[in-house]
Amino acid sequence: MSDFLLEAVHITKKFGDFAANDDVTLRLRPGEIHALLGENGAGKSTLVKMMYGALQPTEGELHWRGKPVRIANPAAARSLGIGMVFQHFSLFEALSVTENIALALPGKAGMQELSARIAAVSREYGLPLEPGALVADLSVGQRQRIEIVRCLLQEPALLIMDEPTAVLTPQEADQLFVTLRRLASEGCAILYISHRLEEVKTLCHEATILRRGKVVATVDPRRETAASLARHMVGVDVAVVSTRAGAVAGEPILTLDHVSLPADGPFGTALRDVSLRIGAGEIVAIAGVAGNGQSELFDAVSGERVDGLTGSITLAGQVCAGRGIKARRALGAAFVPEERLGHGAVPDFPLSQNVILTRFAVDDGMVRRGLVNLGLAGDVAGRVAGAFDVRTSSNDPEARSLSGGNLQKFVIGRELDRKPRLLVVNQPTWGVDAGAAAVIRQALIDLAEGGSAVLVISQDLDEIFAIADRIAVISRGELSEAKPTATLDREAIGLLMAGAHETASHDKAAS
Repeated sequence: MSDFLLEAVHITKKFGDFAANDDVTLRLRPGEIHALLGENGAGKSTLVKMMYGALQPTEGELHWRGKPVRIANPAAARSLGIGMVFQHFSLFEALSVTENIALALPGKAGMQELSARIAAVSREYGLPLEPGALVADLSVGQRQRIEIVRCLLQEPALLIMDEPTAVLTPQEADQLFVTLRRLASEGCAILYISHRLEEVKTLCHEATILRRGKVVATVDPRRETAASLARHMVGVDVAVVSTRAGAVAGEPILTLDHVSLPADGPFGTALRDVSLRIGAGEIVAIAGVAGNGQSELFDAVSGERVDGLTGSITLAGQVCAGRGIKARRALGAAFVPEERLGHGAVPDFPLSQNVILTRFAVDDGMVRRGLVNLGLAGDVAGRVAGAFDVRTSSNDPEARSLSGGNLQKFVIGRELDRKPRLLVVNQPTWGVDAGAAAVIRQALIDLAEGGSAVLVISQDLDEIFAIADRIAVISRGELSEAKPTATLDREAIGLLMAGAHETASHDKAAS
């Protein structure tokens, strides 16, 4: 019998001539929390999809408990004892907790019996759930508990987790770590994928690092620094982002005064009486767990949604609550949405044409009297690619051909190239590796230091504390007062993310 639970032995996975994984070997022991690290496009997702049966290797073998095995599909993986919690949840919001879990479990257990098991297992592992609760009414952290408990009910020997803390408050992340350590102590192996290197150092026993499809290092993360782990991932030292020293805000650039906006769909979150002011030269960050009104706030500020909006929005001294996104761009605003492919860029358009999409309303020579200057658009695309190290396979490729991190750098660079008076960016480094994140964060700081106002909506507290002058927290559509970053800590932010300011505002209203 092997000492290893799962072994990926000389695994190669090709898509045409491209090798997403190239001779990768990784071994997992029972009771081990093992990190899988790498840049965007390094091959992490491809590797775990083979372990979970969603893809098949081109070359090499998987061994389970010392014996070669072919994992034909995810159902076969679960039958072996492999569970996976994906970064993007697969839940039906209109169904209850029990109904969602029942859909993924084999057999036909009675709903009453299953509800009892859910309540018992979730309580035992410190992940409390109400089996009859509707998923639409739950926080993102509670929804993640459903995914984890669904795996635990299948008694996994290996649990794969993809960016598990990206949607959690600091307090929820701490509780998750307690649960994972307990599972490991009971003999469960955990493969942990994360871009948050400090938590990898705290939690994991070993780390395998991929770069361009190859294993470049296997290390004990507890003996490494975040900088040395990033160096392994990228291949060079990652630039250190210059910190902000609490800039003094200049003239008001963006003012929201008692703004409310209905939810965007049955499972959205309505904005309620949101007020905020951002001055020239200032970075204000909005923290919060996903699904608490961030999308609605972005839509209200950008002008993507104006129907149903109440309150006042002033941009560069102009009242613009009823104006659309084109008019707001003409006032000097630029916007980077959360979804880069499909919202921030058209997948089938080359980069030069994606430049035109957000520049045609701006008087910079890109469009004159209905005629598009394609040469200028190409020049801008090339300038952005060079300035932000956007790695492409050809001179002017389609947006869909770029990796997530490279497309994010391009979309942000496209807007920064305009040198806007206001930049609003939603999740600037979501799913982006350490090197790309440093480039993006430094660019935001440089823009503010040049006199622009920057509004950052982010779930990454490390990012927020690194770049923001002031921080506000959004929870269930309500926005807390924006306070200087130096006066706040992670615990205070975590309490606000859990809704502490909502309670205070309701108590004040009741009195």
